[in-house]
Amino acid sequence: MLKRIIVLVAGCLLMACNSRPTNSHTIEIEIKTAEGTIIAELYADKAPKSVKAFLAIVDQGLYKRTGFYRILSTDNQPSNAPKAELVQGGLWSSTKKRPDLPTIPHESTRQTGLTHTAGTLSFARQEPGTASSEFFITLSDLPGFDFGGENNADGQGYAAFGKVISGMDIVRKIYRKPETDQYFDPPVLILDIQRH
Repeated sequence: MLKRIIVLVAGCLLMACNSRPTNSHTIEIEIKTAEGTIIAELYADKAPKSVKAFLAIVDQGLYKRTGFYRILSTDNQPSNAPKAELVQGGLWSSTKKRPDLPTIPHESTRQTGLTHTAGTLSFARQEPGTASSEFFITLSDLPGFDFGGENNADGQGYAAFGKVISGMDIVRKIYRKPETDQYFDPPVLILDIQRH
């Protein structure tokens, strides 16, 4: 009997040591790519509209068999432009029509308190409030993408909503793939994005 109790207590202690504390305001996702899996956490408390919109696309399975198709590197941007290092993915395709999705109200980094440090997930956009399904992951700190930064003429920056917590080696592997004029050649397959 004493042996069983010791085994039970030891098992419980082992499980407690291996469990990771969870924050009810973050939601983990897996971005499964042909190059490996990236795990990110999304900040629902800080960027609720962005996270809700992103998860709606995830939960509908629309990111299945899409891709990372664009890259910005220090070598493929005009010399007089503020530089960025990122990979961009989503539903955009040169060969098939993207589904019509609602646009997302712009949550600036001034509103959310998030910044574009290395590994940040953020929405791509034209004008503020035009983002829908295209997102990017930063490879370096990009303060020019924050509110008031120099990368957007309107000064509103991009809407950061998450951060890579595992798999930055996979992001860097994707970043090193062949590209032509800022587009991967061929795109890197996103097998699926799911809640973790």
